[in-house]
Amino acid sequence: MLQRVYDWTISLAAHRHALLALAAISFIESSVFPIPPDVLLIPMIMAARDRAWLIAGVCTVASVLGGLAGYGIGFFLFEELGRPVLEFYGYIDKFEAFQQRYLDYGAWIVFVAGLTPFPYKVITIASGVFALDPTTFMVASVLARGARFFLVAALLWYFGPPIRRFIENNLGLVTTVFCVLLVGGFVVARYLL
Repeated sequence: MLQRVYDWTISLAAHRHALLALAAISFIESSVFPIPPDVLLIPMIMAARDRAWLIAGVCTVASVLGGLAGYGIGFFLFEELGRPVLEFYGYIDKFEAFQQRYLDYGAWIVFVAGLTPFPYKVITIASGVFALDPTTFMVASVLARGARFFLVAALLWYFGPPIRRFIENNLGLVTTVFCVLLVGGFVVARYLL
């Protein structure tokens, strides 16, 4: 079953509209969607290593623009959209207690969340709610998301064939580690907020 899903994802990654799909997923993930763009970014780069930098660039730009949408949700639409998203992920109870820490370390929080499996959407919404300086938010987002996606691109570009063989030979393990990191990001977020 996993092999069929993997093969399907790899074939999708080579599709002519894959960049548009990646941009859409990257944008939505930064404001409301729980699945990170890596699920498409990695197979796209593995399917077309010569386009690694373009793919990482599209992912970065769309993610930062999605982060701005998350900021806007927090700033303008917290009660209508932001609160329900935070309630859905179970973060609303600790959200207000987190405010002072956020205002003290906002740029670092955005940067760390942008680099890690931590749910970036929570931070983009929080940035808007707490009115983090928009320039600070943008700089931290561009640096973090760019570093994250370009690091993945660089590793896959340089080590592409061995990594692809490793993934294909250890698909169950790779899937498990990915899921643990994804769920772990949400668990860490729950206890930090």
